[in-house]
Amino acid sequence: MALGAHILNFTLELAHIDRNIYETLQFRLAQHPSETANRVVVRVLARALAHQEGLEFGRGLSNVEEPALWRKDAQGQVKVWIDVGAPSAQRLHRASKEAEMVWVFTDKNTLGLKKEWSGQRIHKAEDIPIVLLPPSLTTALAERIDKQNHWVVTVTEGYLNVGIGDEGVDAQFEQLTVSDFL
Repeated sequence: MALGAHILNFTLELAHIDRNIYETLQFRLAQHPSETANRVVVRVLARALAHQEGLEFGRGLSNVEEPALWRKDAQGQVKVWIDVGAPSAQRLHRASKEAEMVWVFTDKNTLGLKKEWSGQRIHKAEDIPIVLLPPSLTTALAERIDKQNHWVVTVTEGYLNVGIGDEGVDAQFEQLTVSDFL
């Protein structure tokens, strides 16, 4: 018998000062049985950092044709495609031809990304932002994931603070482009 997805509920009080966004986001997230808690954290942080109206979680690991997050227009055209982890060069190439905006959020080792993407052709690589999240941040948050999650997320000048109850986890993150890895 196959294991089912684990449903997690999140409430994020988002203060993205750099983008002048102050909102409360509420969503359910299905954690695939093979998905690590760290990957869930990267998806949640991607949802917060890239927040915009209409951004939704894709089916992710259960459907490899969909990104971790995306936004479509009324006609079903993909406007925003967000991958997490270390997507292949071919996947990014295809996504950047299909969507107006492509982002990558990762806590993976940058040497591994360079190895994966080096010498590969990726359409508009210079226009694809990659947000590098410190593994220490994602691990600390992964240890605190529960069925019901209430996080206070503050973003300013490349600095991320996540408050959970009386505790806070913070770190600097870096934003480059995929072309920096080619």
